[in-house]
Amino acid sequence: MALLTPLPAPLRGAVSMTLLVLSTTTFTLCLMPLALLKLLLPLAAVRRPIDRLMNALASIWVGINNGWIAAVSPAPWDVQGLDSLHERGWYLVSSNHQSWVDILVLQRIFHGRIPFLKFFLKQELIWVPVIGLAWWALDFPFMKRGKGHGAQHSDLKTTREACEKFKLIPTTVINFVEGTRFTPGKHDAQGSPYRHLLKPKIGGLGIALAAMGEQFEALLDVTIVYPGGIPTFWQLLSGQVPGVTVRVQPRPIPPAVLGGDPMQDKAYRQRIGDWVDAQWRDKDALIDRLQPRG
Repeated sequence: MALLTPLPAPLRGAVSMTLLVLSTTTFTLCLMPLALLKLLLPLAAVRRPIDRLMNALASIWVGINNGWIAAVSPAPWDVQGLDSLHERGWYLVSSNHQSWVDILVLQRIFHGRIPFLKFFLKQELIWVPVIGLAWWALDFPFMKRGKGHGAQHSDLKTTREACEKFKLIPTTVINFVEGTRFTPGKHDAQGSPYRHLLKPKIGGLGIALAAMGEQFEALLDVTIVYPGGIPTFWQLLSGQVPGVTVRVQPRPIPPAVLGGDPMQDKAYRQRIGDWVDAQWRDKDALIDRLQPRG
């Protein structure tokens, strides 16, 4: 229920921002002693209960975020495809990426339906005040995004190590396959063959599939559309997002894209690339259908 909608947008945004800062700071402070204990005692028997507790704290934090989003946002969200999901499984999520708002959208729609989402993040985001520490404590994989074979090998090694940790308890791994947020300028510079998407990058996805692909119950193919245009984070905080449309399509993961070596095996990379390209063509057509006409 949008309890704060009678307030002016700037005041709604200020209230939301205050709640976000307070909850994030409190959440991170609660995580730090647990993260230190896990660092000092890196044993599976210790890690497993600590990881469960940390994920439970993270779920509470997401619930608080969902509360202020509902309180400031009068527009309904059109979400389909969640009925068959459950919290005891392992999932790999692939979504298009347009805005920082995407992350809170994904957390809101999946909250209480699948395990807490773990993102692939750019290395520099570890320095984001407060939340960067929380991401580190929760074992989010940080990618260097450098150029050249050495940087690529380092990123894939980081992803493999993170995925090994994710095997301990039910986890959802999400990868924005485009590698960056969509903008018309980036789209044109790439010469992307898709109307609404950037070219997919399969490095991190390939290692996730190689490291724990057989453990994933399904790939959750997520398509996010903002009928009123791509929103800024402030627009979400202040309740000025005129609706969100999300479609979730669980897809089986074919055996041909499991267990290979995406660094050395070109044929394996090609199989993953063909699989993702088919998804991207379907997603591009779906975005075209979901966008408002006129």
